Amino acid sequence: MKRQEVLKKITDAGVVAVVRGDSKEEALKIVEAVAKGGIKIMELTMTVPNPIDVIKEVAEKYKGTDIVVGAGTVLDTETARACILAGAEFIVSPSLDVETLKLCNRYKIVVMPGVMTVKDAITAFEYGVDVVKVFPANLYGPSVIKSFKGPLPQGDFMPTGGVTVANIHEWVEAGAVAVGTGGDLTKGAKTGDFELVEKTARQFVEAYKKAKENK
Repeated sequence: MKRQEVLKKITDAGVVAVVRGDSKEEALKIVEAVAKGGIKIMELTMTVPNPIDVIKEVAEKYKGTDIVVGAGTVLDTETARACILAGAEFIVSPSLDVETLKLCNRYKIVVMPGVMTVKDAITAFEYGVDVVKVFPANLYGPSVIKSFKGPLPQGDFMPTGGVTVANIHEWVEAGAVAVGTGGDLTKGAKTGDFELVEKTARQFVEAYKKAKENK
């Protein structure tokens, strides 16, 4: 899938599922539940045991569908390249690493680095980033998007951390082009309740759609 097509799918979907798990099996079950709930964008983090294997398995399973598989918590170029080779179609980092941005641009892969300052955001845009990840967003709240867009009205921002079904509308109203959610979305997995994960995913999709309609 081409870079701009992946980017459009992410911004059209609006909700990115940040998938963590204590085991490969748990992560795969979370992905399945989230997909059933209607979330199409999967960010499989490097904190999952055997993460490259998980990405490869999920990418192969959903190949040819409307599910987009990416990698999260990518800290360096070596990891980014391994994820891309395993089938990841976008890369997400918790911080700004210029070499990772350059690598993803080299292979025309969507990359969303984490930023906490305007300086980092500007650097990301200078290296061709289309959407920057505001992380950890819960330290600031939705007002941080407006603060970033003050000096950078051309920028697109995706908050991750602290985004819930109850407050997702606040982030959309503040100008977020998409949101990343992990803990609130997948909390059911901690007790093996994957039906709750599916239900929560459906609530996120509905809440995002409603927020966009009311914006």
